[in-house]
Amino acid sequence: MTQQSDANPVAPATGARPVLVTGGTGKTGGRVAAALTRAGVPVRIGSRSGGTHFDWEDRDTWAPALRGAAAAYLAYYPDITDPGAAAVIRAFAEEAVAHGVRRLVLLSARGADAALPAERAVAVPGAEWTVIRAAWFFQNFDEGLLRDGVLGGEVVFPAGDVKEPFVDAEDIAEVAVAALTGEGHAGRVHELTGPRLLTFAEAAAELTAVTGRPVRYLPVSGAEYGEALAGYGLPPELVAFLTELFTTLLDGRNAHLADGVQRVLGRAPRDFTDFAREGAARGAWAV
Repeated sequence: MTQQSDANPVAPATGARPVLVTGGTGKTGGRVAAALTRAGVPVRIGSRSGGTHFDWEDRDTWAPALRGAAAAYLAYYPDITDPGAAAVIRAFAEEAVAHGVRRLVLLSARGADAALPAERAVAVPGAEWTVIRAAWFFQNFDEGLLRDGVLGGEVVFPAGDVKEPFVDAEDIAEVAVAALTGEGHAGRVHELTGPRLLTFAEAAAELTAVTGRPVRYLPVSGAEYGEALAGYGLPPELVAFLTELFTTLLDGRNAHLADGVQRVLGRAPRDFTDFAREGAARGAWAV
């Protein structure tokens, strides 16, 4: 049976008004900005380091970033599960609506109960809001916290043998663009995963195959992982937060697939094997 797609062409409703992309230089934000640009939609890249100055912790930066925008992509920093995230996101959403921004797309974490207050916070009166709940990104292996482990041949992480439906950040970006520019996404939650479940050991084996170098997964307890983070000089409160976050999300609660990518884009999500092969070809793990 062919599944009906929710995908829509870029809506002309944005006109010449730009889309604000917060975290516009990050893993998803950078891809959202690039996809919007390819689609001919004006983009305002909000970040602390370049483009339009934007800082979640500095509310004076919000109004200049929002002024004149048609829509906004919300990638909250430091993390959507942070206890203070909901209050900040609600304040930002209210200010966005006050500036005439109607469409808000929030990046959230799949299976994270602590993210639910932030998801509810974006649903302010006057906003056409959409929530994207994403599984763990492929890109954690080549751009994020696991890259050093891949380069060193040993990925140390507190995931045991749990299976995770890793998803491509490119797929997340395409879904976000559909929600930012198309119709039919207001008031909806899109849950995004890849096409299959993989343990971290299986992901490491695939990276071994494409890089030609041994990459081993070493499971550790949450406490052991916290000690390693502390050894890198991270503050104790951040160590405690990250340890709790990783061990909670990787307790098996997400070990099932969702059809969000298929529903929105009308195609299957990208597979980890393709990501690994393309990453190796472009030298993502070259040393």
